Order: sequence, then C-alpha cells, then structure tokens
Amino acid sequence: MGAGALAPAAALDYLDAMGSSSFAAPAKLLVRPISSRFAECLRSDANIAIDVDRARTQHRGYVEALERLGLVVESVEADDDAPDACFLEDTAVVMDARSLATMPGAPARRREVEPVTRAVRRLTHVTDVIEMQLPATLDGGDVLRVGEHLFVGLSSRTNAAGAAALELAAKGSGIRVVRLTVRDGLHLKSACTLASAGLLVYDARVLGDEELACFLGIGLRVMPAPEAAGANVLALGGAVLVSLAAPKTAELLRAEGLDVHVVDVGEMHKADGALTCLSLRIPRAGCWST
Repeated sequence: MGAGALAPAAALDYLDAMGSSSFAAPAKLLVRPISSRFAECLRSDANIAIDVDRARTQHRGYVEALERLGLVVESVEADDDAPDACFLEDTAVVMDARSLATMPGAPARRREVEPVTRAVRRLTHVTDVIEMQLPATLDGGDVLRVGEHLFVGLSSRTNAAGAAALELAAKGSGIRVVRLTVRDGLHLKSACTLASAGLLVYDARVLGDEELACFLGIGLRVMPAPEAAGANVLALGGAVLVSLAAPKTAELLRAEGLDVHVVDVGEMHKADGALTCLSLRIPRAGCWST
C-alpha cells in the first residue's frame, strides 16, 4: 500500500487521534508587522538581499488573504528593534485555553515573546499562560498539531528540555507530545505541514521513513511536495494557503479537491520563513487548528 493510502485500521487510529475535538479554522489569528530592520533578520544565507518594502507588501497580501476567508486577524504591536518579529509563531504554542510562552532557540529573538504573551492574554480566550525557562528552548515552528497529538521537532532551535517543557504544559489536556528529529532545515514545519486535517505535505529531502512512520501510524495521508516551499502550507478549515513559489504543490492540492489560495511570501522565504511562521493561530473552543 502506498504512502498516500489509508488502511482501514489506520483510519480508526486517525479517528482516535482526533479525540473529542475537531479540526476547524482558527477563532482568530495574531500577526505582527514587518520590522524596519527586517533585512537584518536571522537567516541561513545573510548574503541574500531582502527588500523590506516588498516584504511589507507581501505581508499585507498575507493578511488580506486571511481576511478574504472571513477570518479574524489581530495585530500585535510592532517592534522595529526585533528584525524577526513578524515570525511570531515561534513565540507561543496555544493548546485550547492554555498557551506555552516559548524560549526561542536564538537568544536575539527572546525579546519577541513578552509582547506576544500580552496579546494572547488580552485578545484571546486563553486563560492559562505557562512561561518556559532556560535551559529549555523551543520555537513554535517546530510544533505541529494533529488532533490530540503535538509533533515537536528537535532542531537547532528546539532542544530536548524544550520538548519536555511542552509535554509538561500539555499534561492533563489529553494531548500527546511526539518527538521527531529535524535532520535538515530550520524547523519541523519547514519540512512538513498539514494541507487538511488528514493530509500532510512534506519535503522528501528532509523527512525520511522513520519520521513519516509517525504520521502514517495515526492514519494521516502523506504527499511529497514537488517544491521545497510547498512543504509549508497553512490549512485553515476547508481552505489552504500555498506559497507562490510552489505552483506544482498548489496544483496537486487542487486535484485533492482543496480550496487553494496562493500567496506571495518570497521575501519571507529569503529569511527562512514561510506561511505558518507569519501568524499565531488561536483555535476555536473545542476544536484544533494547525
């Protein structure tokens, strides 16, 4: 049976993995403006020039795409002394009414956490915020929710202590934390994301059989993305955002019957960022979001 197929037993496992909650578009999304110093952001190739004005235009396009889908978008205060602040997904992991304020793996990014934590408390239904402490480090981009599972990637930004802190934060919620090793790239979600509740797209150069087995084991279908940028998509209920840099991935997902919306985030790709990085999704009560 191929990797994309779903065996009957696996289908039952997948339904069990969903638990009592269901997949839905988030109640709202938090975003953060592009810093005037975005060109100084951390990235694997500092020699690639970044156009800040173009990044701002693309960021507006991202927000407008969310709003066209009828989603509520709230903006966190800007910080021009935080070049990476637009990638606010890394600063928190929201689990129903509980949120974990992370300790980003890059020390220069730790100033980004407090403003997002304040916004989570002020703008969302989250009632319990847990603050991570060193030596634990974790970037939200390394955490992928699938039903009642949180897959956490051990990467250059997320360590074992960070994964343990996530497990502690999830304790009592019915959510199980599963650790994976990120063998290449910045984050787990640089290499794989959900296109829908039951379909994972991934970068075959990064995820091998061992990692895929964890997803197949709960009944997910998996699809290799033809482009690296196609491994990071943003599932929003019945719709999915796909990068302009991944046209073949967009066509494959349309063929799956998904409502695909293409967004240009080319300047963010230069900063090792992508679609999920640019927002913090707040799930609806009783539901889960990617």
